[in-house]
Amino acid sequence: MELTQDDREMLSGTQGSAAADALGLVLRFAEAVGADRMVDCAQAHVDGCLYHGQASLDFVERFVAQQGRVRVPTTLNVGSVDLIHPELYIGEAELGAAGKRLMEAHLELGCTPSFTCAPYQTLLRPRLGDQLAWAESNAIVFANSVIGARTNRYGDFIDLACALTGRVPDYGLHRSENRLAGAIVEITGLENATADQAGGIAVAAGLVVGRECGDTIAAITGLPAATSEDDLKALGAAAASSGSVAMFHAVGLTPEAPDLETATGDREVPVVARLDAAEVAAVLNRLGTVTEGAPITAAALGTPHFSLSEFERLLAMLDLAPFAVPVYVNTGRHEWERLCATGNAARLEQAGVTVVVDTCTYVTAIIRDLSGAVMTNSGKWAYYAPGNLGVDVAFGTLADTLLSAKAGRVVRA
Repeated sequence: MELTQDDREMLSGTQGSAAADALGLVLRFAEAVGADRMVDCAQAHVDGCLYHGQASLDFVERFVAQQGRVRVPTTLNVGSVDLIHPELYIGEAELGAAGKRLMEAHLELGCTPSFTCAPYQTLLRPRLGDQLAWAESNAIVFANSVIGARTNRYGDFIDLACALTGRVPDYGLHRSENRLAGAIVEITGLENATADQAGGIAVAAGLVVGRECGDTIAAITGLPAATSEDDLKALGAAAASSGSVAMFHAVGLTPEAPDLETATGDREVPVVARLDAAEVAAVLNRLGTVTEGAPITAAALGTPHFSLSEFERLLAMLDLAPFAVPVYVNTGRHEWERLCATGNAARLEQAGVTVVVDTCTYVTAIIRDLSGAVMTNSGKWAYYAPGNLGVDVAFGTLADTLLSAKAGRVVRA
């Protein structure tokens, strides 16, 4: 293992015991993955602030006791509670208190209180070519694919260790030769789909990429011209949920794929799936567990966290209020502050929309009534909620979801 002079000094403890312990962990991880050197990382995004048990808290408290500080800008993923609206949490008090302490402990290490699964929507958005130590599956996919920054799939504990040292192992997607597509997913006949349809097509493409490609990078051709950054966010989230995807290329849309030849390195790679309108519909139908007309008790939006542009679309549909069931929208603090500043937070509240900050409705106890199905426009929420919450789901577009919330049952635009 190549070590710099700074690495050696850190290991010796001259920069503090927290940094020494963290670098020791990163080095052991590097050896396990076969890296022979380290590189500086520009940013970290820590997933370990979501409480999964006492071990997750013990790990962070050790570094707090050692007076550790992160060495690079470090954003935080969702936690277990909404610290801005603590009254929304309806779970066990002990779990809520432990989750709150875990979030606070990360702040004591110098992390930024973002508490979002979409750190690319904050003021700390990375740049093309930046080396990162990011956890949170959808954020990893977005950084690699849509921004062209570079990170592997880092998980709890190692993400914080990288943040405390500013170092990551030089392997995998940190290296250019490992970022080429090894499979092709073709979408046919849908180039002229509307902006509302493009979101569902992106989710279907993501689910297929996750199912068919595993950890192989896919080059996706034929996405609609109306595909937005929010659609690519949804695509990556669905792909990471249904498979071990860390990166994709959307040909003609993402920075490392101006054309198919560039995305594949001009190599011959197999076409693993073809999607037309019928197949897209079939994939999305399988995502839901109830059919049209089924009663719903809530609507859930914002997984990954809603962007400001998604809020603009939602605000334009508030004339549908009053809604028959509660509508929950997860978002980050950056977006929440903008909503408050413009008066739109009050508009949403008056329309019966509950904005959830710092966490997500599929990972913690916030939705009051789960006795019926929940309607969502999020492929990730629909994929995970049945297992996490034991609830039936219906998937549709944003318009579908709001119309269903108004009707109290699953309807389609």
